[in-house]
Amino acid sequence: MTATDVLLERNRALEDKLRGDRSSPEPSMHIAILTCMDARIRVFELFGLIQGEAHILRNAGGVVTDDVIRSLALSQRKLGTTEVIIVQHTTCGLSMVTDDGFKDELEQDSGLRPTWAVEAFRDVEDSVRTSLQRVKRSAYLPHTDNVRGFVYDVHTGALTEVA
Repeated sequence: MTATDVLLERNRALEDKLRGDRSSPEPSMHIAILTCMDARIRVFELFGLIQGEAHILRNAGGVVTDDVIRSLALSQRKLGTTEVIIVQHTTCGLSMVTDDGFKDELEQDSGLRPTWAVEAFRDVEDSVRTSLQRVKRSAYLPHTDNVRGFVYDVHTGALTEVA
């Protein structure tokens, strides 16, 4: 049985046990949360969310990229969000690679060098600050006053705000 088969089996068992309002794509708390794709980050549990309360955006590192700005622009302009939370975390895989090293590896394996940035970092707090600035400076986002960033400790579950 594949992992997909296991997940489909779990979905069938879930039925309609999900709490929350699923009647609208507009999140009831008017907030978007960006975080890393790391499986250790359970976003709904971390913030006590139920379905329908927040937009959840995830990518490698939880970094603000052009695609994140695209999603936030739609979230704010068409779906009513006015706040943004950025959550990156300790022991992130992006802190264990370099942009050039990873691009070299991909080029060696595929014959093509990626045009996109890997967004590797060494200091997670600096990475959060960079992402905060990208949101705050974006001309596409009308709501940049209430943007906050955090580092999540994957071992303790603690959130530390980054100023």
